[in-house]
Amino acid sequence: MALETNESESGTVKTESNLFVVLGATGDLVHRKLLPALFQVFTAHSVGEESLILGVGVETDIDDARFREMAAQSLVAGDDAEPSEARAWCERYLRYQPIGQGTTADYQALAARISALEESAKLTGNRVLYLALPPAVFEPAIRGLGEAGLNRSRGWTRLVIEKPFGRDLDSARQLNRTLHEWFEERQIYRIDHYLGKETVKNLLAFRFANALFESSWNRDRIERVEILVAESLGVEHRAVYYEKAGAVRDMMQNHLTQLLTIVAMELPAAFDADAIRYEKAKLLRAVQPIDCGDVVFGQYVRGSVDGSEAPGYREEPGVNPDSQAETFAALRLRIDNWRWFGVPFYLRTGKRMPRRLSQIVVTFRAPPLSIFKPLPCHSIHSNALVFTIQPDEGFDLNFEVKSPGQGMTLETERLHFRYSEAFAPLLDAYHTLLTDILTGDQTLFVSALWAELSWALYTPLLENRPLVEFYAAGTWGPAAAERLIRGEAPVTGNGKTGGGRA
Repeated sequence: MALETNESESGTVKTESNLFVVLGATGDLVHRKLLPALFQVFTAHSVGEESLILGVGVETDIDDARFREMAAQSLVAGDDAEPSEARAWCERYLRYQPIGQGTTADYQALAARISALEESAKLTGNRVLYLALPPAVFEPAIRGLGEAGLNRSRGWTRLVIEKPFGRDLDSARQLNRTLHEWFEERQIYRIDHYLGKETVKNLLAFRFANALFESSWNRDRIERVEILVAESLGVEHRAVYYEKAGAVRDMMQNHLTQLLTIVAMELPAAFDADAIRYEKAKLLRAVQPIDCGDVVFGQYVRGSVDGSEAPGYREEPGVNPDSQAETFAALRLRIDNWRWFGVPFYLRTGKRMPRRLSQIVVTFRAPPLSIFKPLPCHSIHSNALVFTIQPDEGFDLNFEVKSPGQGMTLETERLHFRYSEAFAPLLDAYHTLLTDILTGDQTLFVSALWAELSWALYTPLLENRPLVEFYAAGTWGPAAAERLIRGEAPVTGNGKTGGGRA
């Protein structure tokens, strides 16, 4: 699919003028993430001069002026703009339209407002429809937009839908059916902000632009792969959501599984959305069903994080005192294809861990025979390639060297690369993804097939979930998870594998 872009002399990607419609415009996501990213994109002069942003919300007592005031306050509070700059930008670009109860008449009124704005600004009919909404209202909103004729226009129309995309395989399939009733797949952008991070995108360049590593990227050279996404924060104000979701739905099914497919997929035929999505889906098809002995669920109890006492999950406001929601999950996955057969992939995520850290560790096989055995230093550590996604983005390559002095003494040293040392500050993930939406590039967005294949992998686990094991806040998870990561069966206190009794 051709991209509607051009390059300015400064290298900034230019897009066609458009109307950017945000449903759920008064919500937390919009004011914390989306508005600052839109401010960055629009002030970088990477959109056509006539472009506008229309916020849509259920509040009927808000007008254009009040919405601009709220948005400007959010930009200033987040240190994204100076007060005068924020007010001028909001005045120039922002409009507001109430959607009320979301009736047919409400969506017809929205369609009329969109037509009026496009006519007055002399826009060509290019539209982004961004659903920054709770998942429960995705389908009514999609139908409302479709029935009002907003799924088509004189220009292009692109629908953006936030995660979570379903809560199991059946709900994901139903949501895809509703989407495809009104929109074509080429119009749909299922957004996962993790894929917009520069270090995630760099995995593609690192693998496929460096023959040194790609030639070793297989079961003959690699012993194991570990993917970790750790958060130091607890459930915070998300208890109502988290009680129904848990770590698998919140992080594992989307963020970590996306990282898995990027790390393990085959070389795509071309660097375009269709080829990359095809290889990701093919990789998921090769992942074997998850065995109960390859799973550990955990839940944090009272402990200490960064020197401060932290409450347990069941002590958090809004949490059931007998909750079995997992705040931690560790899995061992097996990929049955020629590249990866026999190589374990370990996925681990959790809340209230010692620090915020997202890493991928690729451990290479040790030499099959050590010539250093007769010497005191005969213990050789495997080479490891460590991708750090956040914080301190970059990668390290660990290798063995002889330390100076008499005798043969080996030490592990590392080569390292950091984005902060080589480049200007990285763009926010939403900035990157918004630019891709405006240019029509679906490479970093989730396809319908990928979403269903991912849920097909995790739904059986969620239907037959192990009991959670306790771990203290400020630690790296339950002891059974450490045994799993070491390659052992995580036998628990009730004598079964795959989960213990909390």
